[in-house]
Amino acid sequence: MQDFLFNTTRSIQFGNGALQKLGDIVLATAKGPVFLITDSGMMKTGIISKAIDILNAAKIEFRLFADVEADPPEQVIEAATRLAHDGAVGCVIGLGGGSSLDVAKLVALLAGGQERLKDIYGVGKARGPRLPLILVPTTAGTGSEVTPISIVTTGTAEKMGVVSPVLLPDVALLDPELTYGLPPQVTAATGIDAMVHAIEAFASANANNNPISRGFALQALKLIGSALLTAVKDGTNSAARTDMLLGSMLAGQAFANSPVAAVHALAYPLGGHFHIPHGLSNALVLPHVLRFNAVTAHELYVEPAVHAFPALASLEGQERVSAFCDALAQLSVDCGLPHRLRDVGITKDWIPRLARDAMNQTRLLVNNPRPITEEDALSIYHAAY
Repeated sequence: MQDFLFNTTRSIQFGNGALQKLGDIVLATAKGPVFLITDSGMMKTGIISKAIDILNAAKIEFRLFADVEADPPEQVIEAATRLAHDGAVGCVIGLGGGSSLDVAKLVALLAGGQERLKDIYGVGKARGPRLPLILVPTTAGTGSEVTPISIVTTGTAEKMGVVSPVLLPDVALLDPELTYGLPPQVTAATGIDAMVHAIEAFASANANNNPISRGFALQALKLIGSALLTAVKDGTNSAARTDMLLGSMLAGQAFANSPVAAVHALAYPLGGHFHIPHGLSNALVLPHVLRFNAVTAHELYVEPAVHAFPALASLEGQERVSAFCDALAQLSVDCGLPHRLRDVGITKDWIPRLARDAMNQTRLLVNNPRPITEEDALSIYHAAY
């Protein structure tokens, strides 16, 4: 058994109606006024007003920041941090999708100490301290509530990550009922995103790939593989929504400790240049990256394949892995997602630029089970086109 390190959120509270615990959790966690971070889309759902009612009932002073953008740029994080400083807040709540949770992590860190955003990109550079932090996800995909990672858009298109255990929150509050209103395409894209987390964590070449991550990854694939289509077709199906949120959280813990690889590396330029949602970007390249990897590492996908799609148990070895790639591609189609780059407005002349940009994601590419060059990335993008 090799040595490994496994970190996760200090407290995970999960269950239908769990949002009602928010007041008690804040009172036990906060050391001053609360800073509630979300986005404008969430403001239209009724979830934020419910959270505000809970805070008011508990007589908790709070400030609201609702200007989070998808693929959050540096200026959004810096604006939120200034407001947190000015309000002398003593606790941060992130409520929403992955972008809101990522912003909340960084605001808690930057408002709680003396670090600057430009100095903490990379692995292990953020040291803290940070403010008390509570994360409440409303999508079943990113797993951000249990990951020590925040992704930031720098400049016009490039994404960079802040990776440090100090970003793990004090409490992750998961309420499947908060996901009932997700549109089918968002349900599908975020669900496949979580599957990517599990698949890449299981097969990661990172030295910290470990038995806990692999176990969580397989359980996540089992839950999401059986629930995704149901959740897409019937968004209020309680069992499906519960399995999706639980699976997403388990996949988040898996890749937080056994990091993702080339699927994410090739997906990031799609989001950076074309503002394609992260989950959909992953779905567009997923089967093509796995087919590339399977040439030299097909054995890594034999076990995940049958957890995600039990019907593949009748196949073995390379044949099962090939069918796994096909099943993942078909899953996007069955969920109603675009499944080719051309379907989302990407023209073929962009492919060389995408391949060059993907090579900048060295933090991710080193975890891929098969080394990948710019020429390989070109071939994968052409296959996805």
